[in-house]
Amino acid sequence: MDLDTTPTPSARSQEFEAYSRRVEFSGSGKEFFSIWIVNIVLTLLTLGIYSAWAKVRTYRYFYGHTQLDGHRFDYLASPIQILKGRILAFILFVIYMFCTQFVPILGVLAVFGLLFLMPWMVNQGMRFNMRMSRYRNVRFAFKGNYGDAFLNFIVLPIVSVFTLYLLLPYVLKRIDKYLHSEISYADKPITVNTKGGEYYLAVILAYVACAIVGVIVMTIAGVFGLSLQTMMLDPEGFEQSLTAISAVALIILFVVGYTAIFAVYMGVYQTHVRNHLLNSSEIEGIASFKSDLRIVDYTLLTLTNALAVLCTLGLAIPWAKVRTAKMLCRATEITFLCDPQTLTDAQGEQNSSFAEEAADFFDVDLSLG
Repeated sequence: MDLDTTPTPSARSQEFEAYSRRVEFSGSGKEFFSIWIVNIVLTLLTLGIYSAWAKVRTYRYFYGHTQLDGHRFDYLASPIQILKGRILAFILFVIYMFCTQFVPILGVLAVFGLLFLMPWMVNQGMRFNMRMSRYRNVRFAFKGNYGDAFLNFIVLPIVSVFTLYLLLPYVLKRIDKYLHSEISYADKPITVNTKGGEYYLAVILAYVACAIVGVIVMTIAGVFGLSLQTMMLDPEGFEQSLTAISAVALIILFVVGYTAIFAVYMGVYQTHVRNHLLNSSEIEGIASFKSDLRIVDYTLLTLTNALAVLCTLGLAIPWAKVRTAKMLCRATEITFLCDPQTLTDAQGEQNSSFAEEAADFFDVDLSLG
């Protein structure tokens, strides 16, 4: 009699050996620029209506060019879903503006109402975005609750003000942990074990880097300003028109210097936090994460991106976004702890994009880094 030698599912899972893969991004700045410029033109011509299609095109481009273990990510939202959310958000925005401009008492109540509404908008926006994100035919999900969101996004930031913002790095740590630990994949949550000390270290490193850049910028500006002052005291030896040009150049130098300081701060801080966050996270029984983004590399990338966008009056935005995506992907490694082919989608309710679009209007839009 023949015996069935086919291994059982449990046997197959026991035989599985974990393996690691790098995330890859195949987009190009030139290719995305054509999408980006068309999005802007059509959005302006349609008085903002096309922005829903623009958002979907942008998301699908970046998701579709992001690959892991031979499989690409998918963004599933439709432009109509986004447009409906934006129409409802616009109505809410008009009501809010009317209250603040013409009925001061209602305006105050509207501000407090928005304060209590924001945690809900954050949760619903995250829930919508995660449900619209898919990898290997399995969607992500977000299961945050209002109480935790209110504590992390409203209560703790207000408390940090009374500590002269000394508590702010801890608050940022709590926010990051909340946003990521409530994400699940194949109904398995992400376990996040971040430490507050790493966030304080990130802030210290960022301030030190800013101080160094600030000293360099101020030294250059000081030398240039002193030379300009000397020229202005001797108008016979220097034409007045050239003096005016030099004054404009000094202003430009200050603008570029400020941009450089801000870019360096964000580059150093984001690099340290991203590495710590991903290296401290794992999808239970499915995958673990590793980030080896280098502070010098990413800070230089952030700096050159900011200067390029500034000098081109925004035309370098597509190029900057693609460069950033490529570096972040190259620095990300995923270790699969089980066979991804065995994972199935945990179906959940479809969520409206209204809260996410309302968050856009009220400047509380959140995104994962």
